[in-house]
Amino acid sequence: MNTFFALMLGAGAVIALIWMRSRFADFRAQTPQDYADTPREFDLRQHLKGPILCEGVIYGPTGRVTSRFVADFDARWDGNKGVMTEDFRYDSGRTQSREWRLTLGNDGSIRAEADDLDGVGTGMQMGSAVQLNYRIRLPKEAGGHVLDTTDWMYLMENGAIMNRSQFRKYGIKVAELVATMRPRDLN
Repeated sequence: MNTFFALMLGAGAVIALIWMRSRFADFRAQTPQDYADTPREFDLRQHLKGPILCEGVIYGPTGRVTSRFVADFDARWDGNKGVMTEDFRYDSGRTQSREWRLTLGNDGSIRAEADDLDGVGTGMQMGSAVQLNYRIRLPKEAGGHVLDTTDWMYLMENGAIMNRSQFRKYGIKVAELVATMRPRDLN
């Protein structure tokens, strides 16, 4: 009985340490408030508008690059409502087109809709960062899974945007995306 109790206590301690790491020292531990006092103000209407070049890589669950892409975005705003089209070209030769429909609240909140989302995405812009959370449905050829996604975008001094996204299934990270976005006139 003592061995069983020790194993259960050890398993509980490991679970508690994993939870503490993810809560306080992991990608998901960030909050928009962490960036409230940063020097540059990220306003999606200003920094994510017009023609945009996006270049990035997708990492699989083992941390190895599984895909590379280049994309052309175009974002248009009418007050607090915006539409951003995305046309991706992957290194496999596959192409993909997506469209985001964004609504900004006066408090910095973001509501995001797209045809491949399961529900509505929500987020916040604060200081030099933007966070967006949503559930994305992968295309059938990629398995059709629905993944929990956390996007973070960080505004750089030159107006470029660094994007890091993590995709999870049942709480386990299955992919990560790192990309840059910059207005076409910065090329």
